[in-house]
Amino acid sequence: MEAWQEDFEWLQIRHRIKDRFGKDTLPDLNAILFLIGIQELGRWQDAFTKEEKQDLMHIAACRLLSYEGYYEFVGRDADGWPHWRSVRPFSTKGLKAQEKILKENIIRYFYELEEE
Repeated sequence: MEAWQEDFEWLQIRHRIKDRFGKDTLPDLNAILFLIGIQELGRWQDAFTKEEKQDLMHIAACRLLSYEGYYEFVGRDADGWPHWRSVRPFSTKGLKAQEKILKENIIRYFYELEEE
């Protein structure tokens, strides 16, 4: 995918989320990771602790990086939280490069959701 197309699709996703939740501003990468984590958890609750929010973002990152073969889903614990196993080290260096991989996979994730 060319850079302009990726930028366009990333912006489209951000606008869809903003509109869906009736917000005034576009969500950032962390907000989208949080939402994907909730989607993967499969349930909503009125409030999450700080630790749960971090766990949700970790779940999202694992789910997204599973597309690249970095993580593998191993199941859910007794409370229904998904767990992932590291298959190989995430070797991408630099914040920009890591964000690029996450954004590419967020685009893929949302396209797959639309197809379901």
